[in-house]
Amino acid sequence: MKKRIQANENTQSRRNFLKSAGMGAAAVAGMPLIASGCNTPEVSNENSYAAYFNESDVVLLQGDSITDAGRKKEDGLPNEGRYFGWGYANIIASKLLGSMPEKKLTIYNRGISGNKVYQLDERWQEDCLDLKPNILSILIGVNDYWHYRLERYDGTAETYENDFRKLLERTRTALPDIKLIICQPFVLPGTRAVDESWVEPFSEYQAIAKKISGEFNATWVPFQSAFNAALELAPAPYWAEDGVHPSMAGAQLMADEWLKAIG
Repeated sequence: MKKRIQANENTQSRRNFLKSAGMGAAAVAGMPLIASGCNTPEVSNENSYAAYFNESDVVLLQGDSITDAGRKKEDGLPNEGRYFGWGYANIIASKLLGSMPEKKLTIYNRGISGNKVYQLDERWQEDCLDLKPNILSILIGVNDYWHYRLERYDGTAETYENDFRKLLERTRTALPDIKLIICQPFVLPGTRAVDESWVEPFSEYQAIAKKISGEFNATWVPFQSAFNAALELAPAPYWAEDGVHPSMAGAQLMADEWLKAIG
């Protein structure tokens, strides 16, 4: 039976997380998890990212429930809102299609709730390679840790690293010119499902994602940094009630950060 991790929602808990994320977790990940001197999340403007795309590019957003966001699965058509769910993928696709009609982009969301890296691999031919994307964005990792924590999966951080690297090697072999975007998996302690005991072990998964991003010359999207900065404006449940799945505000923040990263 799925266990629920009790949240510690008091202010001191959030301060402790920010301190540990900025010091211990940042040391592991090789990057600061708190954006210094930032009081508000930065928003990309449409001119900054246009050069990233070529005419008729196929863009694929992949991942777990955060990307899935309740999308309609049947047919999986591109460029239609019902196939994108209510999350960051819908916001990104809407922004790209609305701001650059001349690019004639084809955009897919193929995130599936609950997925870990090995489950991406199991469906990769149909849900990635057959679509022949020019641009592939992947957000994956929270289930690889969460399900291990809940004793529902025996994969470790090493499993995550090996599986992720093999998946990208497979992708580059089939699609050598593909542009890769690797998104930082994130968690927000002080929420219903996530407490501070997540910070240290999950930082290892974040560090792995960052390392693999560098190995494959991918664009890196630092979602944890963006959420940590946003905690200066509102408490963690405002951005993600359970600490994993973003709210409307959290989804907007993610879309802004993604667009800024490619701009």
